[in-house]
Amino acid sequence: MTNAYPCVATCAGHGYLTGDPILLSALWEDATDTVYEVEVVDANSFKILELDTSDTNFFPTGSNTGSAQKISGFTAIPQVLTISGSGGDARFTDVQLLAKRNAIKVPTGFNATTVTMSLAHDASNAAYKTMLNISRALRKVAFKQVIAGGARTYGYGYLSVSEMPKLNSNQVNAVDAAMALLGRAISY
Repeated sequence: MTNAYPCVATCAGHGYLTGDPILLSALWEDATDTVYEVEVVDANSFKILELDTSDTNFFPTGSNTGSAQKISGFTAIPQVLTISGSGGDARFTDVQLLAKRNAIKVPTGFNATTVTMSLAHDASNAAYKTMLNISRALRKVAFKQVIAGGARTYGYGYLSVSEMPKLNSNQVNAVDAAMALLGRAISY
C-alpha cells in the first residue's frame, strides 16, 4: 500500500469493482479493522477511498502490508426504532507539570465508537435470529448504515443483541442492539 491520499493497494488479480466495500486488515493501526470502498485503478491495483496514509508518522513506510476482503453482502437490521452513535471523539489526558500552576490537556487518541439501536422486538424475525447467533458467537461483522440521500457509514466490530424485550404500556416491545467498532467509522 502506498503512502498517499487516497492510498493505493497492489494486489494481483484483485477482482474488485469500483464501489465495492472491503474489510482492510493492516499493520497500520489507523487503517486496520475498517471497512472502505474502493476505486479500481487496474486489474492489479485499487484506491482505498477515504484512507489518507500520507503521514508516515502514523503510516510508516515498510509496514505497509495487509489484506483486503470484499464484503459479500449485508443483511438489513429489522424494525429499527432508534439509532445513535457514541465515541470516536478525541481523548485527552490531564497533565500537571510540577513547574506549572495550570494543568494542560494532551491528546492521546480517540475514544472507542459504539452504534446503539433500539429494535421492535419480533423473536420470529429471521434477521433478528441471525443477529442473535452473531452476538452469542462473539463474531465480528461489518456494519453499513445508509441514510437519506445515499450517504453511507461503515464499521467493523462486535455485534451484541439483547434477548430481553423492554415492555411498556402503549408502546411497541423493544430490544437493544449495539455494534462496538474495532477500527474507524468511515463515511461516504
